[in-house]
Amino acid sequence: MSQALLDLLDLLDLEQIEENIFRGQSRSAVVPRVFGGQVAAQALVAAGRTVPADRHAHSLHAYFLRPGDPGAPIVYNVDRLRDGRSFTTRRVVAVQHGKAIFGLSASFQTYEEGLDHQAPMPPAPDPVTLPTSQERLRGYRHLDPRVVEKFIEAREAIDLRHVEEPPYGEFGAPREPRSQVWFRTNGKLEGAVDIPLLHVVLATYVSDMTLLDSILIAHGRGGWAVGDVVGASLDHAMWFHRPFRADDWLLYDQESPSAHGGRGLGQARIYTQDGRLAISVVQEGVVRVPREN
Repeated sequence: MSQALLDLLDLLDLEQIEENIFRGQSRSAVVPRVFGGQVAAQALVAAGRTVPADRHAHSLHAYFLRPGDPGAPIVYNVDRLRDGRSFTTRRVVAVQHGKAIFGLSASFQTYEEGLDHQAPMPPAPDPVTLPTSQERLRGYRHLDPRVVEKFIEAREAIDLRHVEEPPYGEFGAPREPRSQVWFRTNGKLEGAVDIPLLHVVLATYVSDMTLLDSILIAHGRGGWAVGDVVGASLDHAMWFHRPFRADDWLLYDQESPSAHGGRGLGQARIYTQDGRLAISVVQEGVVRVPREN
């Protein structure tokens, strides 16, 4: 297991300070605020810590309310909404400086047999044939080297590989609003940390990294790395359909059906390498073109 992954697992390991109250630390992201995937993942950890181990997360719905301060801890307050015979529901509010910055509702279910079908996995190249994120980023001479290093540092716990050029790699002309990324943790999860909740939490963490890229691609924008848009996540929803491992390759197949009114929508499916549909994801974000002076 890489040191970067160990550091990420430490970041996601919340301190319990009271019943239903947890505290997490933060770290700087590519932009000067807490990375949204971190807050969502920590909130899901807080919810999961109050749920029996035989109930697994099957959905989450969240709103990003305020930018997080990376220099301050985040307190997560868990509300135990329901404990039914099959389903458990939790609501989590993340607080910094006395104000809510993020809200999440998550539902957990005991395993049961049922009807089974899925959308087929789209074609994608073998991930090991693709350049790593670090290799791609260090090859872009048009990017500020400081931005490149921030991207690399933010993603070093995750082996993330774009199938085609990311928006900051090729921009200026619109492309089809689709994007594919393979990802897995940079190391295997073993021992006490190898639990189903952590695999779901890590997928939640990664899910906020690239989902709005297809919006940028549709308009030939390079995004935050080149400064031709400004934006932030607004809301985020995930449905966990089938078991998966975050330390095995997962295909993140993303597209944007709409952008309008300063907002853009990204939607995606995440497949295991053997073709099982593991997760569905939808996110809306603010995506604005900077005003010229």
